[in-house]
Amino acid sequence: MMKILIVEDEQLAAERLEEMLNEIDPSIRILAKLGSIKETVHWLQDNYADLIFLDVQLSDGISFTIFEKVKTNTPVIFTTAFDKYAVKAFELNSIAYLLKPINKRNLEDALSKFNTFKTPYTIDPEALSLLFEKRNTGYKERFLIQIGQRYSKIDIDEIAYFYSSDTGINLKTFSGAYYPVDMTMDKIVSVVNPAKFFRINRKLLISHNSIINMVAYSRGRIKITLKPEFENDTEAIVSIDRSSDFKRWLDK
Repeated sequence: MMKILIVEDEQLAAERLEEMLNEIDPSIRILAKLGSIKETVHWLQDNYADLIFLDVQLSDGISFTIFEKVKTNTPVIFTTAFDKYAVKAFELNSIAYLLKPINKRNLEDALSKFNTFKTPYTIDPEALSLLFEKRNTGYKERFLIQIGQRYSKIDIDEIAYFYSSDTGINLKTFSGAYYPVDMTMDKIVSVVNPAKFFRINRKLLISHNSIINMVAYSRGRIKITLKPEFENDTEAIVSIDRSSDFKRWLDK
C-alpha cells in the first residue's frame, strides 16, 4: 500500500488528484491533504509518506522552502500551472513534474516512474529556488481590471497593496487609485512574485516598496505605515503567526 501526502492549496484540485490516484490504484492511501508551507512543515516533523505530490506555488509562498525548514528523504512529484520556467530544476530534484490540469495518463506515468525509482533521494531547495528565480515567467506582470464597460491595465510595479473589504478584494496603486480585483486573496498570493509581495495578515498583501515605517507592536507583532496610507477598518499590522516569516522576507 502506497502512502501519499498531497500538498495543494486549491481544494478542488486536491480532491481531483486524490480521485485519480484512487482510480489508478485503489490500494493507495492518502494520508493528508494540506494547503500551505506551514502545515506541511508541521506535518513532516512527525509523519512520513512514501510519496509527496507538491504544488510549487502555495498560498503562503513557494513550496521549495519546505525543505529548508524540515529534512525529508521522501520522493516528490511537483505539480505546477506554469510550463517551462523550472523544468530543469524539477528533473534534477524530483521524480517528475506534472502540469496542471493534471491528466490521468501523465499521472500514471509519474507513478510508474516512482515505482521504478531505486537511487537514494535528496532534494536541494537552494538549487530549486535559484533555477525557479531564473526561469520563472509565471508570475503576473499586470492585472486587467473591468469597471462597467471600461477596462484598465495595472502593471504589477504600480501596485502598493491588495486588501480585503466588505465589497471584496481591491488593489491600491502608488498613485492612490484603487480598483476591484475579481480574484480571491489566496489566488492573488499564488500569482504574484513572493519576493515582492507579502501577506501580512488575512486581509492585506503588501509590496515591499509600499513600506515607509515599521514599529514593534504588542505580542510580537509589527505595525507598518504604508504609502499610500491604508484607510480601512483594520490597521496594517503583521499578525503574530506571520511576523517571523515577514522579518526573513525583508532581510533577504
